[in-house]
Amino acid sequence: MTDLRRSLGLGDAVSVGLSAMIGAGVFAVFGPAAAAAGSALLVGLALAAALAYCNASSSARLAVVYPSSGGAYVYGRERLGAFWGHLAGWSFVVGKTASCAAMALTVGYYAWPAHAHPVAAGAAAALTALNLAGVERSAWVARVVVAVVVAVLVGLAVAAITSEAADPARLFDGAAGGPFGVLQAAGLLFFAFAGYARIATLAEEVRDPSRTLPRAIFLALAIALAVYALVAV
Repeated sequence: MTDLRRSLGLGDAVSVGLSAMIGAGVFAVFGPAAAAAGSALLVGLALAAALAYCNASSSARLAVVYPSSGGAYVYGRERLGAFWGHLAGWSFVVGKTASCAAMALTVGYYAWPAHAHPVAAGAAAALTALNLAGVERSAWVARVVVAVVVAVLVGLAVAAITSEAADPARLFDGAAGGPFGVLQAAGLLFFAFAGYARIATLAEEVRDPSRTLPRAIFLALAIALAVYALVAV
């Protein structure tokens, strides 16, 4: 098997993780999450972030112990055996396939609602071609996408917070849907954090993985949380 080239640094890994997190999730789940939790949306976000932190910290530790490409498949195989490794790997593939479909459809419904499915298929094909062109090109495009999306979200948040319709008291109105609504919002918002697992799969393509991967995972998670909290407010 050919070894992968370790060409990515910390910034590249963070960009790849953020591009997987700050994407369709923030454009698709905040509406239904806010409808479910009401003014307790921030509580739901905190719960989702806590769960994501627990998952991310375990992924970071495992990435240090097993700095090879494969992510969940490698960790399951090495710790529990071949069967569990294959189960973890296929679960990861199935989950990411569903995420890819959701993200692509979000692009389709935003870009051209009348033809959302063809646009979604084209977006998925274009990103597949980009990834096949090499991880360095993918990381560069990820940086551009993250920069544009974060700029748009920050601009939207500033415009909303400084508008005459803004009322800080709405942050403390209480949970519209009760505890179940908060849990429902947390489940929806967790989807928006799921991209950090993408960083762990870069283990054979980053320089100094034992140092870079944990830092990249936590930096990407912290930046995503800050952006999501701003959007939620």
